[in-house]
Amino acid sequence: MAAPPVRRCPALGTPSAAVPSAWTRSRTCTHPCRPSPRALAPLPTALLHKTIQLAAELRGTMGNMFSFAAVMGALDMAQISRLEQTWVALRQRHTEGAILYEKKLKPFLKSLNEGKEGPPLSNTTFPHVLPLITLLECDSAPPEGPEPWGSTEHGVEVVLAHLEAARTVAHHGGLYNTNAEVKLQGFQARPELLEVFSTEFQMRLLWGSQGASSSQARRYEKFDKVLTALSHKLEPAVRSSEL
Repeated sequence: MAAPPVRRCPALGTPSAAVPSAWTRSRTCTHPCRPSPRALAPLPTALLHKTIQLAAELRGTMGNMFSFAAVMGALDMAQISRLEQTWVALRQRHTEGAILYEKKLKPFLKSLNEGKEGPPLSNTTFPHVLPLITLLECDSAPPEGPEPWGSTEHGVEVVLAHLEAARTVAHHGGLYNTNAEVKLQGFQARPELLEVFSTEFQMRLLWGSQGASSSQARRYEKFDKVLTALSHKLEPAVRSSEL
């Protein structure tokens, strides 16, 4: 008797027999050959959870709004936000972390960007200066995303709020420095680790010695393509014809 034809998974290009049963039997799948949230490897979900915890620590314990905004920006990147199954798995395995991100961290950053809210001065080590920097560089550098004053009906008020915040930052520079010294009390810096986090080291690591000397636009373009490829490797896109 002839063997039945091997059916191939349209999303992965592999025989359906090779697809784990949890992928094909789960009722939560939006596609019969896509991994369910429970079948998804735990590493990406755990990494996402740790990143959210890092953002929370930077905001609360360390009072570092600059790094907090950078981590939140990474979580909001298109290559991360498109990982639907990973985010569903996060809500299932780390419910508190998912709620923290959606209900507290994201609204807090939105308030910061709109100039409506700020952290207490007594706990701030690095204020939220990204909107001000964007304002100062708007004529010389293209924005990496939509400006907080460009997507609201009160754009002028937002700009004025950030300009006023700049006066506050300049006035309380000494307080921020004192707060940082308190947070770092007893910390012993290791020169080799400081080198790892330096801009020059990271540029050579990500783009190589030759690539590090290329233009910023070219570096960002290549890095964006790498991140996109990694994102689609983790969760391949499903064409509408395959649904």
